[in-house]
Amino acid sequence: MRKLIIFLLFLFILIYQLNLVFGFESNQITVIKLEDAITPATKEFIQEAYKFSLSINAQAIIVLLNTPGGQLDATIKIIEIMEKSEIPWIVYVYPEGSRAWSAGAFILVSSHVAVMAPYTIVGSAQPVSYSPFEGSTPVEDEKIINALSAFIAEEARMHNRNATAAELFVRKNLNLNADEAYQFKVIDAVIPDINELLKFLNNKTVKTSKGLITLKTDKTVLIEFSPSIKIMFLSIISNPLLAYILFTLGLYGLIFGLLSPGYGAELTGAIALILGLIGLGFNVNLASLILIGLGVILMLIEMHTPGFGVLGGAGLICLIIGGLLLIPFTFKAGEWLISPVWYQSFIMAALLFAVFAGGFMVFSVYKVLKAKRMKPLIGELIGETVDVIEDLTPEKIGFVIYKGEYWRAKSKSFIKAGSKALIIGKEGPILIVEPKQS
Repeated sequence: MRKLIIFLLFLFILIYQLNLVFGFESNQITVIKLEDAITPATKEFIQEAYKFSLSINAQAIIVLLNTPGGQLDATIKIIEIMEKSEIPWIVYVYPEGSRAWSAGAFILVSSHVAVMAPYTIVGSAQPVSYSPFEGSTPVEDEKIINALSAFIAEEARMHNRNATAAELFVRKNLNLNADEAYQFKVIDAVIPDINELLKFLNNKTVKTSKGLITLKTDKTVLIEFSPSIKIMFLSIISNPLLAYILFTLGLYGLIFGLLSPGYGAELTGAIALILGLIGLGFNVNLASLILIGLGVILMLIEMHTPGFGVLGGAGLICLIIGGLLLIPFTFKAGEWLISPVWYQSFIMAALLFAVFAGGFMVFSVYKVLKAKRMKPLIGELIGETVDVIEDLTPEKIGFVIYKGEYWRAKSKSFIKAGSKALIIGKEGPILIVEPKQS
């Protein structure tokens, strides 16, 4: 019996390996959803989905597409994955009301099979640049326009689609609904739902990097592939608006932390700043790093000198200017393929947040400066009781609470955390305390 089990197990493994090697027919199709802006996280998701599909010997990958556009580099890499794929990619603009704008139009045109549901739209692929001084404007640089229009036109020709219409997506921001896209041979069919799509795909022959593949979808099993935790995290921080907010909050957190150390704002700010940079995908400018580093040094020196003088002001200016060099006030032409409608919504939300955050920043800095300029009311502090929240020793400065506020304090004798203490003096921002006799 034991030998029989071992033999059957060996036979199963052998059949499985032969299936992988010789590509025995599979009835499985991977289904993925692209419903947001195209970012580097999207490219990673596409790569994961392709590897998964290879591992299960899927005969095709269906992409349910609904996107306003996205980053050009990520879009090009996604198209490269599809072109090198041994598995056909079926891009389906679905459900009704969805759109394949900008980067989405590139992906649709470059797929092995391109289909759309009724009442969907494809187009608006002209890149847009934005400046706070000039607003959003279509990119007119001939070098960029010619390169992108030639690229999408060749992708269309490669898949026997209308190259002229594809080129007009870039040059004239052409938009087509599903029926128009089919009429002008931009797509292969207009299909209302997944079941009808499977009927359409059955016995369809598609050319991939591996050669001609005939799909058999009459008894297919759909396997929905979901993004991993890594991809979900990257997708969240790659959202342009969230990345902008993270970066701005991180910058302000660093400033607040340096002005009022001890509360962890500087650490939180640094983390938010790094996450924002990752999400934005911007290269860190050397000059801005030098400015920020100089600003940090000046602020640290200022912390150990009385008052708020020239060093503190100069440090704050360096931090702000260095940060401004990194904040994406301008999306470089040709780096993003975003629908103007979505882009304007993003800009409005980003500007509203910037106004709110900027106002809060000015108010907070004003309060900090006002507090630093106030004369110490040492007479009112002497004899007051504080709550000790950290052990105090002659060698260790800890925190105490006085009237709901955190203060740094030191003592000539040991005072245990959780006990009461009396204020007997003050050295700069540090209270001098002694144990309170019960």
